[in-house]
Amino acid sequence: MKSDNPGIMGIEVFSRLHRHHAACRRLLASAVAAAVLLLAPQAQALPAFDEVRAAYRSSDAKLLARDGRPLHSLRLDPLVRRLEWTPLDEISPALLRAVILSEDRRFAEHNGVDWAAAGKAAWSNLRGNPTRGASTLTMQLAGLLDEDSQRRGRRSFFGKISQSTAALRLERFWHKGEIAEAYLNLVSFRGELQGVAAMSRQLFGKWPHGLDERESALAAALLRAPNAAPARVAERACRLLTEMDRAGECSGLDSFAGQALASGLRAADNDSAPQLAPHLARKLLNTPGSRVRSSVDADLQAFAATALRRHLGALRRQNVEDGAVIVIDNTRGEVLAWVGSSGDLSAAAEVDGVTALRQAGSTLKPFLYALAFEQKHLNPASLIEDAPLTLDTGNGLYAPQNYEAGYRGWVSARAALGGSLNVPAVRTLVRVGANPFHAALQKNGFSSIKQDGEWYGYSLALGSADISLLTLANAYRTLANGGQWSPLSFGRATFNCRSAGCSGVFAGPPRRAHSAASSYLVSDILADRNARAATFGLESWLATPYWSAVKTGTSKDMRDNWCAGFSRRYTAAVWVGNASGSPMHDVSGISGAAPVWREVMDWLHRGDPASGRPAISSPPPAAPAGVVRSAIRFEPASEPLRDEWFLAGSEQTVIRAAGGNALARIAYPAEGSIIALDPDIPPSRQRLPLRLSSPAASGWRWLLDGKPLARADQPAHWLPQPGRHTLQLTERNGALVDRVSFEVRAMKGKR
Repeated sequence: MKSDNPGIMGIEVFSRLHRHHAACRRLLASAVAAAVLLLAPQAQALPAFDEVRAAYRSSDAKLLARDGRPLHSLRLDPLVRRLEWTPLDEISPALLRAVILSEDRRFAEHNGVDWAAAGKAAWSNLRGNPTRGASTLTMQLAGLLDEDSQRRGRRSFFGKISQSTAALRLERFWHKGEIAEAYLNLVSFRGELQGVAAMSRQLFGKWPHGLDERESALAAALLRAPNAAPARVAERACRLLTEMDRAGECSGLDSFAGQALASGLRAADNDSAPQLAPHLARKLLNTPGSRVRSSVDADLQAFAATALRRHLGALRRQNVEDGAVIVIDNTRGEVLAWVGSSGDLSAAAEVDGVTALRQAGSTLKPFLYALAFEQKHLNPASLIEDAPLTLDTGNGLYAPQNYEAGYRGWVSARAALGGSLNVPAVRTLVRVGANPFHAALQKNGFSSIKQDGEWYGYSLALGSADISLLTLANAYRTLANGGQWSPLSFGRATFNCRSAGCSGVFAGPPRRAHSAASSYLVSDILADRNARAATFGLESWLATPYWSAVKTGTSKDMRDNWCAGFSRRYTAAVWVGNASGSPMHDVSGISGAAPVWREVMDWLHRGDPASGRPAISSPPPAAPAGVVRSAIRFEPASEPLRDEWFLAGSEQTVIRAAGGNALARIAYPAEGSIIALDPDIPPSRQRLPLRLSSPAASGWRWLLDGKPLARADQPAHWLPQPGRHTLQLTERNGALVDRVSFEVRAMKGKR
């Protein structure tokens, strides 16, 4: 209801001109009334309550799981701390009572302007006793809604008139409950804390509905002096408690206020989200107040993070503190889990192990053998010599060694890949060529391998290139999908990629990386526990009770440990190591990443009837067209009799070891090389050495552009001539062994 007392709005002007009480009251009342009538028609339209609530934005964004459950909350607004809008029925009645008692005792009675309080404040100012203005909750809310007035300040005469006008209009269209609710969500309590939810969580570690009288009094006391010292806030809160008939709560209030206002009594998190995906949240969330639903399975995410932390805890004595896990749906390409680090176990928990670039180790070997099968250089039964090997790189000798000491002699490609033997892999790279292998890796999505194959050299077969767990997982998913690469997704969520470790993974049209036939042959080998038995044993973390294909890898000096594999429906990949790059102590693929991979894959397939999650079967895939099976035997019997898969038309029944020179290929110059002649160097000193990957047999010869050049079983050098050339290696009878094409260019100024 209205009062005969004048409002506070004209006090600053009229207090200097008039001292007589009655005269001031009449003059001020007339001025206020005239100003309100004058400005009311011109007042800007005020928003409706629903519009204010809809426009409210939390300073945080929420990442949601595929079923809508909160997965992670991330603060994006650095200037203010706001949580979700809190309805009035979720705010403690004690807090509402304390705020009204502190700020607007006649809130339930006035119509926006408390004329009695305004008159009292005006009289105090006239008598030379300045007092706090009699702004009602409605007037304060009007100021909060008017951003321009907040920037200008509200102490001017016309500013107060405008605010009063807005308050009167608010009361006409909003009910009291809406005014109180909006005020408590928009008002600033202390520092960056805006709104009742942020204040309650930050200062008292609870949601607003749980605030008691003492906490409510402290919160209400902050409204008049948000940044006051704790002792001053406690003093005012005690007066409020006394008025609320809770004077006994004043005991110990000083220390309680000091603790709450200094460091907060809050819980570990400021929101209800379980904080399961910090690294992913930074990539998917970019707008304050947004709620982004992803493809991530909340239960799987929590399980994968727990499994990783549990296993890393067991490896702490072996200098292991970091790890990462990613899980993908094979068909849809949706990311189901993204665990970027081990959390507080790590000294670099902010580093995202899913996108960090690390040395690949043996995890690239499946793509090398897929290329060799596709080019028909090898089949799964082909014998490759596992024996000491030294290759001339032009800058020195390269001598690869197996992970375990010793060599096995002639082994099949199946045993070489299944057992992850290094020397046979390097021999295979010599066959297919470093540049063709690099091109195949690019097709599989390894965009971080930027240099050409010759730059990496023979070590590319053993994973000397840097890759990310993300690109590795999608490349293995490509094998699971028969060699067809396609981008990953998070459902409708947009992924913001800013690093080389995720470049190209979430964009691009589907493409053929390998044939379905070669992909099937590699997958069958990776699923064959007999093929890996000599290295890993028949029973290991890799031997699942359902069909799965899996490969481990360890980089140089045990700095990185990988395990990637797939079933019919899922692909999972795990990295274990140290973000700092420090080496682990005696941790292999089978003891580092593999146990976590196995736990995650088992969780995916066994299901959980209690939660309604069905078990997922994974039978062996059917062979694609162009793949046939044949019974084989080895002479001599280096491996047991078995049925083996072949590309149609290449099947064999008897497998015999070839001589060592059967693996000889042209090592230098390489296919596609461009050689530049320097005019300042004498021609005799620019002769090119012709090199082989293995010793030549007697009678083998070099042919250049179809003409005999030199014997291949002796050192040979050629004086290069500008132009395009073809170098051939032939047997005694003229049969072609290998051929490369290259170009020689004369540098500018050369005649």
